[in-house]
Amino acid sequence: MRQAMIFAAGLGTRLRPMTDTMPKALVRVGGQPLLWHVLMKLKEAGFGRIVVNVHHFANQITDYLAANGNFGLDIRVSDETEMLLETGGGIKKAAPLFDANSPILIHNVDILSNVDLAALYHKAQDNDATLLVSQRETSRYLLFSDDMQLTGWINVKTGETKGPANLSPLTSHPSPLISSLLTPHSSLRYAFSGIHVFSPRLFPLMAGWQQKFGIIDFYLKACETMSVRGVVKDDLRLLDVGKLDSLDKAEKFINNK
Repeated sequence: MRQAMIFAAGLGTRLRPMTDTMPKALVRVGGQPLLWHVLMKLKEAGFGRIVVNVHHFANQITDYLAANGNFGLDIRVSDETEMLLETGGGIKKAAPLFDANSPILIHNVDILSNVDLAALYHKAQDNDATLLVSQRETSRYLLFSDDMQLTGWINVKTGETKGPANLSPLTSHPSPLISSLLTPHSSLRYAFSGIHVFSPRLFPLMAGWQQKFGIIDFYLKACETMSVRGVVKDDLRLLDVGKLDSLDKAEKFINNK
């Protein structure tokens, strides 16, 4: 059984004033809520069980799902109304809602893309985590070895790094490796899409983590002992519908996909 999780708990502060009265997940694009677009994409890709986490105006999301009969899917709600748990904490809390024998595709509710989710899920079967990445300009990159094993993270604007010991924080004399990663078009660095596949084999590693943490920080720790690999999509078309000025772009994206 294919299963997925949609991150829908965010406050959507960049979409104010719209999100002063509704959750980001229910902001409409092309006549339908963002949540609908992600649910339909997952349903078309053969995902049957979907966990949706909720926090901001949580009741509006649960009412929307109930009013639509969960769209014929096995939808389970992970309630974060007491505290927003970030991406890693959200996955950890939702653990009991998943089938322990199948990978979990993780998808943000505010992402529209041309990704073949079924193909990505298939590619992820042998990994402990599979991160969809691409060559695009950003300030923060994930770093990989030649065989696409995750090795670290870098902010090219500030020089901050995270990861194993060979990627220690920058000093006034950065290592040759760090220097090369700060230059444009490095083949070892890729931008994260926000779409990834998480194996339940990783849940035991989360036991010692606090309630609230980011999934990238978790992956940067897990990659020391587990298979955390990147998959590159060269023709990636992805839109983060996170700001008011992105809504018009989202309408065009939906119409042209």
